[in-house]
Amino acid sequence: MKPPYEDSPELRQAVIATCLEMNAMDINQGTSGNISVRAGGMMLITPSGVPYEKMAPKDLVQIPLDGSQLPDGQLKPSTEWPFHLAILQAKPSVNAVVHAHPVYCNALAMNRQAIPACHYMVAAFGGSDVPVAEYALFGSRQLSDNITRSLQNRSACLMANHGAVATGESLPRALWRMGELEALAKGYAASLTIGKPHILTETEMQEVTAAFAGYGLKDSR
Repeated sequence: MKPPYEDSPELRQAVIATCLEMNAMDINQGTSGNISVRAGGMMLITPSGVPYEKMAPKDLVQIPLDGSQLPDGQLKPSTEWPFHLAILQAKPSVNAVVHAHPVYCNALAMNRQAIPACHYMVAAFGGSDVPVAEYALFGSRQLSDNITRSLQNRSACLMANHGAVATGESLPRALWRMGELEALAKGYAASLTIGKPHILTETEMQEVTAAFAGYGLKDSR
């Protein structure tokens, strides 16, 4: 299934399958994470507190992308729905958002420590670092503003004292980025325990970015 997405039982099942895969990849715990997709003029997002293995396609919540009133008769959406909506509104090329609490991303987020250009794959996120969005209460307008600011020229960021968020042109791409982000965080954290990681220069990162242009990282997977 490739974007542009329209609301359908197949898309809803794909979101649930992605939630289950996220936990199977050990980059999230329980129902602490949440996933959304752009579906026509709506955002579909996972409901609050429903175990992924018990979630049915009808349980996903529709939220109008224009911010108007939610349709009646639905489950309560994830408490993080405001920043999912803010991301989709701010970034028209994004069709999926994955939020999770990966252990190593969390560790860096607790330290409010960005991931610098310690590995060339940092460039896969749009620049020479993966920034940390400033802390704000979950579900708050301030958190939405902090995250969209950090994602202005990036496809993922850490969230201070909270977790991480990754975006994608497609649902598989957003999940792929979250997995890559946790791998980078794990490697960076490990490097800090054995010495001082060497940081690639801006010129070296620009070369990587240029090389990525023909590498297939922008496909829809």
